[in-house]
This record gives sequence, C-alpha cells and structure tokens, in this order.
Amino acid sequence: MSEKIYNMVDLETIEKLADIVAAKELGEITIADGEKYITVKGKKCPMPMPLAGAPVAASPAVSAAAPAAPAETPAVSQKPAGKSIKAPLVGTFYAAPSPDQPPFVQVGDTVKKGDVVLIIESMKLMNEVTSDVDGVVQEILVKNGDAVEYDQPLMILS
Repeated sequence: MSEKIYNMVDLETIEKLADIVAAKELGEITIADGEKYITVKGKKCPMPMPLAGAPVAASPAVSAAAPAAPAETPAVSQKPAGKSIKAPLVGTFYAAPSPDQPPFVQVGDTVKKGDVVLIIESMKLMNEVTSDVDGVVQEILVKNGDAVEYDQPLMILS
C-alpha cells in the first residue's frame, strides 16, 4: 500500500507528475480535489539536471530514474522522412477538442510549430499536445480513444 500525502495523493502519483513536468519542461502542474490541491514545480535551466522536476515541499525527494527508451524507437527511426510527435504522458488519445467537433489535424494538413495537434486525457485532465516543428501530417498512428504510452509515436510529420 502506498503512502498518501495529506490523504490525497500517493508518492507514486507525485513522481509521475514530476516526470510530466520534466518531460514537458513545464513551470508547474497543479491537481485539485475540492479545496485540497498539490502543485509540483519544475525548474527551467540552461544545463540538464539529473532531476528536472521538483516535488512539493510536503513530500520526500523524488528519486525516480528517467524512463527507458521505448521499444518503438527503432521502428520510428527506420522511417527516413518525417518527424514524429510522441506522447508526452500516458493517457487516452483524442483527435478533436470534443466529440462533436472536427479533429485538430488530418493527414495532409499543414501544421506550424506550436499548433495544437491532439489531446491526451490523463488523470481526468485534458492535455493539449502541440507540434514542436512545422510540417505536413503524413500519418496518424493511433485512433481516437486509444490508450497511449509515454513517448509513443502518435503522428508523423514531413
């Protein structure tokens, strides 16, 4: 049984939040339950640090190692043309902002760096994922509603 911090969040959840903050280079992430909330703050620094995410003050230091490279990495590198957009966290893939709206992008669409291309729902939070490059959508590798893993390729841009 995992230890809870103030009967709200277990240490494993805090570590996962710290990993998300580090992977996405966020300033902070906050989750709330009624009047209770917890904020995990990250550090933006010019040099890489062993632990980019800083846990909340009430928790012990996070000592989780960075996730290992996923098995899909070699398969993506075999596609000579294109840049993949990968899942920044574990969750559920959604192509559109809501079921009654069109998808953010479709195959053949041109996207600019910073454009929202999909949503990943994780822990009941909708996380917009943006393109980190300009390009044209060549392939969408997952279907709407699919579960996705951290660092899983989701889209190929050229």
